[in-house]
Amino acid sequence: MSEEKNEVKKSSRKPLLSNSAIEVITVILLGLTALLTAWASYVSSIHSGNQATNYAKSNNLSSDGNSMYNEAVSNMNHDMSVWSTIQGYQVAILYADSINDNDTVEENVWKLKWFCQDNLSEEMADKIGYDVEAFGDDRNDTQDILDWLYDAEGVALNSPFADEAFCDAYFADSVAKLDEAAAALSQGQQDNANGDSYTLVTVIYSMALFLLGIVGVFKNSNNKMIVLAISLVCLIGAIVFMGTIPLPASGGIFG
Repeated sequence: MSEEKNEVKKSSRKPLLSNSAIEVITVILLGLTALLTAWASYVSSIHSGNQATNYAKSNNLSSDGNSMYNEAVSNMNHDMSVWSTIQGYQVAILYADSINDNDTVEENVWKLKWFCQDNLSEEMADKIGYDVEAFGDDRNDTQDILDWLYDAEGVALNSPFADEAFCDAYFADSVAKLDEAAAALSQGQQDNANGDSYTLVTVIYSMALFLLGIVGVFKNSNNKMIVLAISLVCLIGAIVFMGTIPLPASGGIFG
């Protein structure tokens, strides 16, 4: 008799939540989860769009950077050729001056100043200390150039291409452009990772939606509460995970 009474007591115990309360909670969670799923899908699509934009931007910047690099190589080769010619005139002037051959000095000074007038870049002129205007104004040009060649610091005779910083300056713009391309690529990769993370969040929300959808299938209130609790854990886990993922830098409502 005592066992029968215990069974009657167990069966007569009221569940923690009534069926009506479980239904209300389920409906509320279904609505919230649906909204969060839509939000995660929306943000994921923006990240995907930003990824494509940054990849395209990176490709364009890389193309520009490579073009600028090739142009820099061409300019450097041209200036190296100019320097080789200048050295030839310098040697001719110095040798002629050493043997007091003034005519040859004058001839090569004339060649040098007109060659530099047409071919010497400002950067290279500054590096070797050549004053294009002063050395080509037809006023004591020969002596000016001799003074330049015999200068104690020797900048006139030192190859500018022995200076690594001078050579690097040719490629400064192309390197900066390629750095921009690398930054855009890195941002695109980050957008891709963030988009994948939001996709995973969407999957977790979908699991929660599925569990909430089958709550009503169970007749037993305890079973309903168990499934409801599992779905709530999935929902909270997805919300916490989503909070750790950066929002898009731009696009959609983010400007």
